[in-house]
Amino acid sequence: MPKVGMEPVRREQLIKATIESVAELGLQGTTINSISKKAGLSSGIISHYFGGKQGLIEATVRYLLSNLKVELMAKAGPNTSPEQRLMYIVEANFALVQQRKDTTRTWLSFWAQSMHDPELHRLQNVNSNRLYSNLASSFRQLMSVENAKRAAQLSAAMIDGLWLRAVLSQSDTDQFKHSEELAKDYVRSLISQYGA
Repeated sequence: MPKVGMEPVRREQLIKATIESVAELGLQGTTINSISKKAGLSSGIISHYFGGKQGLIEATVRYLLSNLKVELMAKAGPNTSPEQRLMYIVEANFALVQQRKDTTRTWLSFWAQSMHDPELHRLQNVNSNRLYSNLASSFRQLMSVENAKRAAQLSAAMIDGLWLRAVLSQSDTDQFKHSEELAKDYVRSLISQYGA
């Protein structure tokens, strides 16, 4: 029987161990045993807290999505200008946690598996829709609704594309920073092009 009050600690341990295991072995090579070994916990605790490997994988994706949201919310406040909020959205997507090798490999594994797994596909759609919605909300304050939709679609594609290129080229922090600056420049060019 797990100790009272340990559930949040154990859940986070298992999620972090899942990220490590997926980064090292890939999603298909990751097993309950590889996760529990990395966490230093019994394999039965995964079933107890998550119902099995699939539940833990889904919780790990939610954890990564939550990190993106927390990164943005930590910077943006009620008095943040729309343009500054757009810059914060870009920064959140290129934050150091999003550059770590274990995180990037885990994201790539999840993206690939989301084409075959309905729940991971749903979570990927949540991620895409959240990015689009955050961008569109800020762009709408700077341009017409139609132009804001287009600018949000273009910006989301640029952010994802630049992040993916940086990851696949096994770039260092400087390349990620360069990609972040390119994405910011692109957002600024859209504001100039479509802004009222």
